[in-house]
Amino acid sequence: MSETAPEHDDANIQDAELTGAVIAAIQPDQPPHVLAEAVKYAQMLQKALVVVHVDVTRFVTYEDPDGYVHTAPIDLNLDVGAADFAQVQAAAEKTLDGSGLVWTARQLVGDPALAIKQLANSIDATLIVVGTRRRGLGESIREFFTGSVAARLSHRQHRPVLVIPQQDSVADDDSEIWPENEA
Repeated sequence: MSETAPEHDDANIQDAELTGAVIAAIQPDQPPHVLAEAVKYAQMLQKALVVVHVDVTRFVTYEDPDGYVHTAPIDLNLDVGAADFAQVQAAAEKTLDGSGLVWTARQLVGDPALAIKQLANSIDATLIVVGTRRRGLGESIREFFTGSVAARLSHRQHRPVLVIPQQDSVADDDSEIWPENEA
């Protein structure tokens, strides 16, 4: 890690330079405090930061021996994943400007928990930071079928997973944690 100026390389910093980095799994339109917490931990740990977005509209078809991953879309609308990643990159640039951190942004594809785990293994990540899911019936149904990314990460690998609430906490006496009118 550089002691001088922070680095950001749109072409992705090499994995060797990211050894021990903090991974921040970010979604478009996610509250900025999720990334801010990841930045805080990367600074405290004096590690690089890898901001990742997982494009769930694509899947891995095969991987070359040199590590190049070939993907295919689930849907023919290819612009969704690219637009989401551009939004995540813009949010990261805004948050990390002047932070002094070495960082990069990467787009992964496929199952979020498995993609993040694979990246964490390849760079021997120190910490994985994820946000909680959004409240609402739609998100409850999605989680029922796919499971919580944070829970799946915590059970399928050995690194610590820091889960950041995306919204204000629900009062202890409120029985409606995921109201149906919030979709």
